[in-house]
Amino acid sequence: MNLPEREAAVRRLLERTAPVVPPDLYGEAVRRGGRMLRRRRAARRVLWAVLCAAAVVFVIWAVTVHPWVEPPSQTTPPLSDW
Repeated sequence: MNLPEREAAVRRLLERTAPVVPPDLYGEAVRRGGRMLRRRRAARRVLWAVLCAAAVVFVIWAVTVHPWVEPPSQTTPPLSDW
């Protein structure tokens, strides 16, 4: 399709009458958009709650287990009765 053909096609599209829009389209779009925003907000809150719970569980585990402390060596027997 060369330039004059494209220009003619665009002119034909612009000269047509606009399609008829259903009268309840705006209300339906607002309702769906509101529902989508509520779902997104709820999902975000649930994810933050799960993240906070995981952080609390990790801190409690780290305080009780002390994973940064090196375990005592079990390879040599204790020295006694010298």
